[in-house]
Amino acid sequence: MDNKINTSVGTESVRDKYDIYRHCELCPRRCHVDRIKMVDFDRAKSVDFDRIKTGDFDRTKTGDFDRTKTGNFDRTKTGDFDYIKTSGYCRVGAEPIAARAALYMWEEPCISGSEGSGTIFFCGCTLGCVYCQNFDISRTHVTGKAITAERLAEIFIDLQSQGANNINLVTPTMFQPHIITAVGIARSLGLALPVLYNTSGYELPERISELVGTVDVWLPDFKYLSGELAKRYSFAADYPEYARAALSKMVELCPRASYDERGIMKRGVIVRHLLLPGQLAESMRVVEYLYSEYQNNICYSLMNQYTPTSGLDHAKYPELSRRVTTYEYNKLVDYALSLGITNAYIQEGGAVGESFIPDFDLRGI
Repeated sequence: MDNKINTSVGTESVRDKYDIYRHCELCPRRCHVDRIKMVDFDRAKSVDFDRIKTGDFDRTKTGDFDRTKTGNFDRTKTGDFDYIKTSGYCRVGAEPIAARAALYMWEEPCISGSEGSGTIFFCGCTLGCVYCQNFDISRTHVTGKAITAERLAEIFIDLQSQGANNINLVTPTMFQPHIITAVGIARSLGLALPVLYNTSGYELPERISELVGTVDVWLPDFKYLSGELAKRYSFAADYPEYARAALSKMVELCPRASYDERGIMKRGVIVRHLLLPGQLAESMRVVEYLYSEYQNNICYSLMNQYTPTSGLDHAKYPELSRRVTTYEYNKLVDYALSLGITNAYIQEGGAVGESFIPDFDLRGI
């Protein structure tokens, strides 16, 4: 995490001159990261205790405490300082936490094909949408398992051996440094598959730039143009601003798509938009904006699969307590076609509900 700390931000604490606050620079929320100077110690070691109870967390002595895992904190020695990436809004630390790694058949045809997409579902999220279908892992990581970059590389190779068409990283934003390392290791071991960055779209464009040479296919959502809706449903009024900037950077890095002989995408940008119940006008605005900016140089994926889940607060969001109607979805598709969109995936039939949601059972982790 040390190379993602904004060292130009923060001042020394009056209460404790050794506490200096910095910001995580992996997503637009820029949560605080604590940097603590170890004045009299080369390592964070405990002299008198083998086990220290800290709030609800147990700190276990391991050798000289070169690296100490404490609850959701990950402490890494860097120069004269220990950087601690706290579990901020995303609720995860620096080390990747994943809940499943397996072939997944429910992506777009040019992603899943007939063999499946080698999909790794990471825990945590920078948004926390109230209607999230992966609520069990996006707002908690109790079902996930922490893994190293080396283990992640092994998972990539294993998915390739199973016949996956690609490596599909779902909600990867918080773990970008480890992912870059893991992809590098895996490619040295023979990984030859395209790597997909499957994201909510709430990204810092400068972080997207750092993924050149790591990511081949960009798979962002574009959820809203309305900051009001973004705030109500995803707690991020600035989502439209960052989604526009991030997508612009993705298209700049990959302006044209390419496919293999089977029609599997090797490079390109697919923008997903999920129609929400009662939000046809907003979806039309999103589609119109995307077409005005990118025409058919991106691939569109218009989705009707919204399903109220057990994680939804029906009393607070009663408008989201139903599925999208066929009429609503057909109107959106007709509007997209009227604009001139031809490079698009359109879902046929009704939403298949929770069949899209896999079991987060640590398979493959």
